[in-house]
Amino acid sequence: MSKMGKVLVAMSGGIDSTVTALMLHHQGYEVVGITMKTWDYAVSGGGKKETGCCNLDSFNDARQAAVEHGFPHYVFDIREEFGSHVISNFVDEYMAGRTPNPCVLCNTHIKWSALLKKADALGCDFIATGHYVKVRQENERYVLSKAKDLTKDQSYVLWGLGQDCLSRSIYPLGDLLKTEVRQMAAEMGYVDLSKKAESYEICFVPDNDYRGFLKRQNPNLELEVEGGDFVLTDGSKVGKHRGYPFYTIGQRKGLDIALGRPIFVTKIIPETNTVVLGDIEDLKQGSMLVSGLNMVKYASIPDGMRATTKIRYKDPGTESSLYWVEDKLSVHFDHSVNSIAPGQSAVIYEGDDVVAGGIIHSGI
Repeated sequence: MSKMGKVLVAMSGGIDSTVTALMLHHQGYEVVGITMKTWDYAVSGGGKKETGCCNLDSFNDARQAAVEHGFPHYVFDIREEFGSHVISNFVDEYMAGRTPNPCVLCNTHIKWSALLKKADALGCDFIATGHYVKVRQENERYVLSKAKDLTKDQSYVLWGLGQDCLSRSIYPLGDLLKTEVRQMAAEMGYVDLSKKAESYEICFVPDNDYRGFLKRQNPNLELEVEGGDFVLTDGSKVGKHRGYPFYTIGQRKGLDIALGRPIFVTKIIPETNTVVLGDIEDLKQGSMLVSGLNMVKYASIPDGMRATTKIRYKDPGTESSLYWVEDKLSVHFDHSVNSIAPGQSAVIYEGDDVVAGGIIHSGI
């Protein structure tokens, strides 16, 4: 038994998870590799092959790395849990007029839950992934914070991890730049892997056509929702659309309507199959409600707390004040922000530390 402990490493076959496993192996941990089978892309009927975590070649790459370095590797089938939770939520959210964030749901409710269960079954002390984040213990809490490489930081998608997960998680890449990870992969003998392009698509929608995915999930969907009204913010009707689930807040392209000026989706009303259009100024809001909070740095948030709040992954964040409204958090921005989309994640930071995260309930 290693003095460092036994660690279960999630290995997708990509550069980040492979370098993570080998770093821990070289540091003296007893490494066990695991690859999670989440989704059969073929069943969705898309035009591309499986990618990312669902690619058979990636499974083989992960297993090969484990074999070459003498540690065990397993494939863990979580397709049933993934389908019943992540896919169902993805479809349901669009049908409710919201914009889901499936990677957050998958990470926090499916993958980490599966990793912890498997770690316990295999007698592992820790779990590790190739995410670019940091975790530390402070004041009896485990704090998630941004990675050194801010261009790769993934704290936004891991806000839902509970203290039980964070207390057993190791993230070796948190203190490294992506360029350093690529160099390490090459030095470890994985030259091809070090040059491998990264995938940013949702794993079960690798062609980036979420509308096509929704229609494949429900072949009658287009008939059920087509012909709704495009209306302006004053209520005047200006055209017909293809169905409210096929639009997102802030969308400008693909509206197939010409009004002589740039126009954006500002609101979606599923009850009446209505899509509201407006100018860029109509997208600006000064506050929002956030539900389903997961507390990370602190056990609670005091009314009036100052923080930086991100409303999407690439959002740099906006200074804000926080107040409780029953079980929801009211976030008041110092200046208006664009395209607050219900269903997306709101992540609250204090410096580089994640204070809490939740799901955007509504702009107010």
